[in-house]
Amino acid sequence: MDRRKFLAGAGLGILAAASPISLSAIENVIQPKPRKSGRLNLSFFPYELKLRHAFNLARYSRTTTPDVQVQLEYDGVIGYGEASMPPYLGESIESVTKFLSSLDLTQFSDPFCIDDILTYVDNVAPNNRAAKASVDIALHDLLGKLMGQPWYKIWGYNPEKTPCTSFTIGIDTEEVVRKKVEEARPYKVIKVKMGLDNDRETINIIREMMPDVPLCVDVNQGWKTKEHGLEMCHWLAERNCLFVEQPFDKTWIDETAWLRERSPLPIIADEAFQRLPDIVRFKGVYDGINIKLMKSTGLYEAHKMVTLAHALDMKVMLGCMTETSCAVTAAANLAPVVDYCDLDGNLLIANDRFSGMTVENGKVTLHDVPGLGIKLLDK
Repeated sequence: MDRRKFLAGAGLGILAAASPISLSAIENVIQPKPRKSGRLNLSFFPYELKLRHAFNLARYSRTTTPDVQVQLEYDGVIGYGEASMPPYLGESIESVTKFLSSLDLTQFSDPFCIDDILTYVDNVAPNNRAAKASVDIALHDLLGKLMGQPWYKIWGYNPEKTPCTSFTIGIDTEEVVRKKVEEARPYKVIKVKMGLDNDRETINIIREMMPDVPLCVDVNQGWKTKEHGLEMCHWLAERNCLFVEQPFDKTWIDETAWLRERSPLPIIADEAFQRLPDIVRFKGVYDGINIKLMKSTGLYEAHKMVTLAHALDMKVMLGCMTETSCAVTAAANLAPVVDYCDLDGNLLIANDRFSGMTVENGKVTLHDVPGLGIKLLDK
């Protein structure tokens, strides 16, 4: 007699004798009936993110960010996602809603076929990275809820290993910069936007008010010569700067490699870096990469990026756009395995729809909430 059948039969007999529960009920405990088969149902709507302060970069300024909020439902369980669209991504409310309207996710009866689902989404049309990220984020939230676990636990990450997040101070007048520095006092790392003629003045103001806090700078392609870039890197290194992000135009491959060879600070790619194949291409050009879900099409590819970048001995920074706590918290699930975090996009907006990851004593703090770790706020 088959040993497993014998043990199962013996177990059923013991349970039936010891309990008034019917034999059929016991069989359902040992061999549960499959969950009812549903379909994935996608819905979405535009949502304008309102910034607390004007967001000033080397190449443009804005007070709002267009956004599309996404829901993915399966058997009554809802996963949330979003597409945030700062100007340089080249996407819009119209392009995102058009892309999402073209998807037919009802063809998938098993939401756990994540590779099949996201391969289909990626192949529907090229580019549309933020639109694709919104589906990816919602699918991860849905799956985590179905499994009853947050994603950092599903991946096996230790939430105690999250780094501190930086707080961003944009390009602005001295008065506004001073106000933003006061807001940044609870944070352990300050990120400074640079790329105009007043770069040194901004750093000097911050150093006057916060002499010891580590800085990192994001030039957003603003420096115009490699010689100026090298001079600034040496000047910043003397002022407790951790790294320089995207110093030159993203097409300046040789100039960036030249700077990297001579700079006392690590050089991190942002606008130049988009998706997984870029990592190998930029080995030797940059010291590290800034992963943002809106560029990488979501968590599925971002998770692979972290693994590949570290295998190539490159630093990994986890960034965000101006986003609600939905996308920021999604990215935060990767925080325990990255080198730097810049996850303050939700703190820069005045109309967040969610609660999620928090910043406690400057540190990215994850919570034991299934899915992405978010909750829809009551309005």
